[in-house]
Amino acid sequence: MNTERVQLVARISGFVFVLVVAVLLTGCVTTTPPTAVHQPMSVRPATNTNYVQNAGAIYQPGGVRPLFEDRRARNVGDTLVINISERTQAAKKSASSADRSQEVSLGVPTLTGLPFKGVAGASLSAIGDNAFTGKGASSADNNFTGTITVTVIEVLPNGNMLVSGEKQVAINQGNEFIRFSGVVNPIQVTGSNTVQSTQVADARIEYRASGYIDEAQVMGWLGRFFLSFLPF
Repeated sequence: MNTERVQLVARISGFVFVLVVAVLLTGCVTTTPPTAVHQPMSVRPATNTNYVQNAGAIYQPGGVRPLFEDRRARNVGDTLVINISERTQAAKKSASSADRSQEVSLGVPTLTGLPFKGVAGASLSAIGDNAFTGKGASSADNNFTGTITVTVIEVLPNGNMLVSGEKQVAINQGNEFIRFSGVVNPIQVTGSNTVQSTQVADARIEYRASGYIDEAQVMGWLGRFFLSFLPF
């Protein structure tokens, strides 16, 4: 019986040890922050089956663009420069109040020829007061500027382009991730193959980071677990 108990304790200890090692290894690995932009964030253009190798001339069927055609993005795999210039401001204030008061008084006159003469001349009064006041205010001021080059990942039936892209910058002990996706109307693309982020529909802009500096600012899963029901 003691042998079985020792084996059970050994198995539990081994399981706990493996779990602790797995958690520690997970914390050592640099994870990529999750994203909400359209996927995939980059695609390669499809192979053109009309291309003929060594056709014997400068012109290659299906492999070139006209000499006087601009270089604006229009096909899957083309790149487009997004000028990010986002500025949002919002403010909200609210206030409410309620007040209620009540007063009741009761007096017993002189009782003559009736029972309960002991309560003659007694008086009773009650006063109630209830007040409520509530105030709330919130404000937000966000400013995001920058430039990112994205890739056309899909051309919609009406000609609009679904674009998506990511830029990664490694700075010292962490990585910075800038992501963008949205639907672009080709009419709004300039001759220099750029478009303003304010002209992009369904725009999704992200600026995230990974590294121990950013992880130190995030509450751990155990702390979030206890915070979900504490204080009682």
